[in-house]
Amino acid sequence: MKSYRAELTPQMLHYADKSADGGEIRWFRWQPYLQYFHPTAHVSDVVNTDHLGFRVSHGNGQLASVGGPPSGGPVRLIVGSSTVFGMGATRDETTLASRLWTEHAPGRPWLNCGGRSYNPTQELLLFVLYRHLLPEIDEIVLFTGFNALALAWLPQWLQGDHGAFFFSVKYFDLLEELNGKDAAKPWWAGRRPASRSSEELYVPDLPGQIAAGTDLTLRHLDTWRALASAAGARLTFVLQPLAQWVRAEPAPQERLLFAELDHLANFDRAYGEIARMDVGRRYAEELRAGCDKLGVQFLDMNPVLGEAIKENDWVFVDRIHFTDEGHDIVSSLLATELSLS
Repeated sequence: MKSYRAELTPQMLHYADKSADGGEIRWFRWQPYLQYFHPTAHVSDVVNTDHLGFRVSHGNGQLASVGGPPSGGPVRLIVGSSTVFGMGATRDETTLASRLWTEHAPGRPWLNCGGRSYNPTQELLLFVLYRHLLPEIDEIVLFTGFNALALAWLPQWLQGDHGAFFFSVKYFDLLEELNGKDAAKPWWAGRRPASRSSEELYVPDLPGQIAAGTDLTLRHLDTWRALASAAGARLTFVLQPLAQWVRAEPAPQERLLFAELDHLANFDRAYGEIARMDVGRRYAEELRAGCDKLGVQFLDMNPVLGEAIKENDWVFVDRIHFTDEGHDIVSSLLATELSLS
């Protein structure tokens, strides 16, 4: 079978080879508190990380990262999960942070504070744990939202107090394996699905999923608001685009890529009804109402992007990550919609 993924997006083979395909976690390293983060000092033509694992951004002839910020002067942060990290970008120079810094909002350095496969709790913790390395911050853009909704579909026993995280089943399996021979087993041992209560196995319906994703996001957004206020930084929450939330029909290249990816892993089976455009709009309105109560600026990038692109504009390498052109279009729209300079 011909691989359009290899032909149209060869950079994704690098991301896939270094990610979690096949159930193996090779591009992640286990981390206290965060669960996992990117490898340190990774060097390649596609992705480069600093000594802490943050992706490097480019602008005005400079390189910078959270672990190596430019000296003096305020910086700006774009925060989120894999879309902010730059999955899909052919090189560091085409990520959202780099395109903002280089072209669309070059007044201050933009640092990439994205963590692949992160939920809202991890996004917040990543900033809290490394805030001491950063100079003055005058802008924080949270470009996120999908993972909170997607993870709300997991059963209650994986949610805990702060929401489920990706690879959680593998994490608990490894803990059981490591502790399996102990006489006194920890709380997670011996609690396979067959032995769980109906309450632990509960999976919310669609309204419950939207409510759970919204509640978790807004809970942590309130903390972001307090931190940004204390730092004197402007804070904006941007609901990230999902291909089906942006437009009904994908571009020709997207159609080929989505079909191939669905052959490997069925997106609808994995994420259910949340990929529908009407669900995306409902979710956005719940988030908008919550942001209004908190006094946080909100932007739903989905209709904005949908209006900005033409029928054949190739924006997505998969349903959540951008092509280089997609990164450039979205960063330009961010600069315009948020009045960045």
